[in-house]
Amino acid sequence: MASRNTTNERRARIEQMRRAEQARERRNRIITITISTVVVAALVGFGGFVLNKKSEEKDQEAAAAKAPVTGEQTWDAKKLGRNHVETQVSYEMAPPVGGDHNQVWMNCNGDVYTEPVPDVNAVHSLEHGAVWVTYTDKAAEADVKKLGEKVKKTPYSLMSPYKDQKGAIMLSAWGKQVTVDSADDPRVNQFFTKYVQGPQTPEPGAACTGGLSGK
Repeated sequence: MASRNTTNERRARIEQMRRAEQARERRNRIITITISTVVVAALVGFGGFVLNKKSEEKDQEAAAAKAPVTGEQTWDAKKLGRNHVETQVSYEMAPPVGGDHNQVWMNCNGDVYTEPVPDVNAVHSLEHGAVWVTYTDKAAEADVKKLGEKVKKTPYSLMSPYKDQKGAIMLSAWGKQVTVDSADDPRVNQFFTKYVQGPQTPEPGAACTGGLSGK
C-alpha cells in the first residue's frame, strides 16, 4: 500500500512539473511573439519615418531648385562664348562664369585646390555643369574647411582661392554667381542643389576627371 502511495505521489509530482514546464513554454511563446510584434512594428514605423523623411528632403530639394537664389547674378548664357582657345581670356566678371576657354577643363570631381587655378580651365569645368567655390584670405578658416568638406563629397564641383574677387566667399556656375556670408549660409546648399549639373549646363554629363590637376 505504501509503495502504491509513493508511486502515485511521484506521478503527481511529475505531472505537476510537466504542467509547470508547459506553462513556462506558453509564457515564453507569448513573450517571444509580443517582442517580435513590437520589433516588427518599430521597424515598420522607422521605415515609414525614413521614407517620409527622404520624401520631405526630395521635396525640399525640388523647391530649392525652383526658387530663385537671393542676391544671385545672372548672365545671358547665349552671349557667353564657348570657343576653345589657347590664349588667356579677359573675362568681364571675377571669377568668370562662362566664355571662351581652354580645351582642357580643371578636374572637378570634388577637387579642392589650395592654390589658384587658371580661369580658362575652370570655365571649361563650369561648361560641364560644375559649381566652382572660390574664396579670399578674408574668408574664415572654419568656413573654408567646411566648404572644402562639402566640395569633396560633391561630384561636379571644385574649390580654389581667388584673390581678386569682391566677396570673401563666392559660388559660380555657368552664367550664375552669388556671394555668400559663410559656409552656413542656406544659399550654399541651394546653389549646389540648383546648379550642380543643373539646367544651365551647356554640356551635361561631360567629364569632370581626366583634365588638369592643380595643388
